[in-house]
Amino acid sequence: MEPSVSEGGASARHPQGDASRPGRNGRKAPPEFVALRSVDPTILQEMRYFTPHNFVGERIDGYRQPVCLLTRPAARALHAAQRKLLRQGYSLKVYDCYRPQRAVDHFVRWAKDLDDERMKREFYPRVDKSRLFEDGYIAEKSGHSRGSTVDLTLVRLPAKPTRPYVPGEPLTPCYAPRGERFPDNSVDMGTGYDCFDTLSHTDDPRVQGKQRAHRQLLKETLAQAGLVNLPEEWWHYTYKPEPFPDTYFDFPVSYRSLSSPR
Repeated sequence: MEPSVSEGGASARHPQGDASRPGRNGRKAPPEFVALRSVDPTILQEMRYFTPHNFVGERIDGYRQPVCLLTRPAARALHAAQRKLLRQGYSLKVYDCYRPQRAVDHFVRWAKDLDDERMKREFYPRVDKSRLFEDGYIAEKSGHSRGSTVDLTLVRLPAKPTRPYVPGEPLTPCYAPRGERFPDNSVDMGTGYDCFDTLSHTDDPRVQGKQRAHRQLLKETLAQAGLVNLPEEWWHYTYKPEPFPDTYFDFPVSYRSLSSPR
């Protein structure tokens, strides 16, 4: 499926936009980009690619601060969804937002290094690393780089504290029962975030009960705000219509990248 455009947390299943158009390499974001916190400070943030707790096992290139940057329409859509969820005792929590091209390049380099499987047991235990491109989990372009795609989940309020991942600690498969997976203060969605497995498909029939209800609550609430789910990843949503449907940006994830930093 390579080269193609990734619409997932790291997936390439649904090409969209013009992958031939190069990203903008400037250090500054266009004025249409904002920090999510400036639009809605109540939305929780756990920026996974700023930390080593991800499928690569280290901080990803381009993530200079643990901040969610998005186009203004996407941020406003999340704010609208958050207002509805707060009334029901939930909050959104974002894992990833705008993702620079250099971060995607980091994923590609990692995927080609078949000897580095330090995070396999948690994030892709049932997938041979040599198939990550072929199976559509990694691609050379990501919809996140266009600025209107976000990876997120639900947290029941009041939010419980979480502990940081310690590099080298024992790992548990991302599809294991909630009590066995790495502790996360989100509701049980059936898998952890960035789980390279078919159980991550939003409507997988094996996911039932509260897990399915949580996925549907997230999907229905975000759909009402104009955010469209990627069927293969319960956590992945894109605001439509995108302000930059054909452009893949490469400015760093940092307040300094914004025209109005705060």
